[in-house]
Amino acid sequence: MMLTDQEFQQRVDQTLETVFAKLAGASDDYDFDVDMNNGALTVEFEEPRERFVVSPNSPVKQIWVSAHVQSYKFDWKPEAGAFMLLDSGQTLEDLMVSAIQKRIPDFHL
Repeated sequence: MMLTDQEFQQRVDQTLETVFAKLAGASDDYDFDVDMNNGALTVEFEEPRERFVVSPNSPVKQIWVSAHVQSYKFDWKPEAGAFMLLDSGQTLEDLMVSAIQKRIPDFHL
């Protein structure tokens, strides 16, 4: 089942708002900044400087993540009710946690 543009945008907004809220709450306890601007979520580290970017790609109805010089493409999986990596089944939230743990090993949500 293909999502309509409106359904895709609703799911993206809900997903990114949820991840943003969780990361924003955790950023007070860990050394990173999180921001939501123009529909894209960013996580930034100071030393060494690094940025993760999470943004929707509406034409292909995916969420794209750039982290640790890699690119990840998440598709909506209706049976899971989440955006997931097709090859591993990892959710967006799981990927963000593991990406941050590479910088901050004791990080958890």
